[in-house]
Amino acid sequence: MKYMLSKRLAFFALCLASASGMAASDDESFKQAAGAALLVSGDTENFSIQQAAVEYLPKYKHAELLTGFRYTTHHFEQNDWQRSGQQVTFLHRNIVPATANGWQMDVGLFHQGGHNLLTVDGNYRVALGERTGLELFINQDWVKTATALNNGTHFTFPGLALEQGLGSHITLVGLGGQQNFSDGNSRNHGRFKLIVQPNLDLGLTLQARYRTYTSSSEDVGGAYFNPSGYEEAMLALGWRQKVHGWNARLTVGTGQQKVAGNPRTPTRLLEVGIQSPLNRTYSLRLHGGLNQSASFNGPDYRYNYLQIEWIAEL
Repeated sequence: MKYMLSKRLAFFALCLASASGMAASDDESFKQAAGAALLVSGDTENFSIQQAAVEYLPKYKHAELLTGFRYTTHHFEQNDWQRSGQQVTFLHRNIVPATANGWQMDVGLFHQGGHNLLTVDGNYRVALGERTGLELFINQDWVKTATALNNGTHFTFPGLALEQGLGSHITLVGLGGQQNFSDGNSRNHGRFKLIVQPNLDLGLTLQARYRTYTSSSEDVGGAYFNPSGYEEAMLALGWRQKVHGWNARLTVGTGQQKVAGNPRTPTRLLEVGIQSPLNRTYSLRLHGGLNQSASFNGPDYRYNYLQIEWIAEL
């Protein structure tokens, strides 16, 4: 039943993506563009990922308004194990930068290790009021561990998030979703965030974060980290500023996690991002981060990543 639901959701997303592409404007202000992207990541379990991609965008106005295609090569490695994969993806973005309202959809075909998967990464955000926003999202992808990739295990994760402003300085965000795995396991996710912005001109925020999930099955054959329950509470400091049109952001957080019935242990978070102005003939995005949480070998698992995307008008 969950597998059929996954297929139906993916097919629905594909239809939406195709419709969005057909609906893209023929306005002469659209240009053609090409791009490239790179992602590298690694963790303390010696699992690493390298992704290299090229893009062709027949309709491009800026990084948040485009339609096109991407080809990605994936390489996974852990100790003596290696795996490569290829993915072809349809891309569509139609987002208003000032409000983040709008939608984006990536729908692709991902082949690895004799397994094929229709991948989906999409979200739609709409304003319900002056200080209220609703976001719907769906993600379908491989579970990226050596055992899960060998088994062809994937997940489908639909959900929604509600954002509510309380005055001009406080924002509440709540998220709920269900992550269904192709091996029969499922997780119920809940995430909550309180954001306080003491001064509207400084770009600084104080954040209280909480996330939790419960798994329906603890036995997944060691294919991926899967406690019966997980929760994390974190305090974070965020900074976002625009300098000569360039957007820069930084988030630093520290917290406590609880894995099933085990004692609480520390967690850490560091995220940075840079994005070029939207009114240029090119687009540059850079994201990176470090995360300390829990995994197979205990509470001190660490994960780091760096992602770069470049687009230029033709």
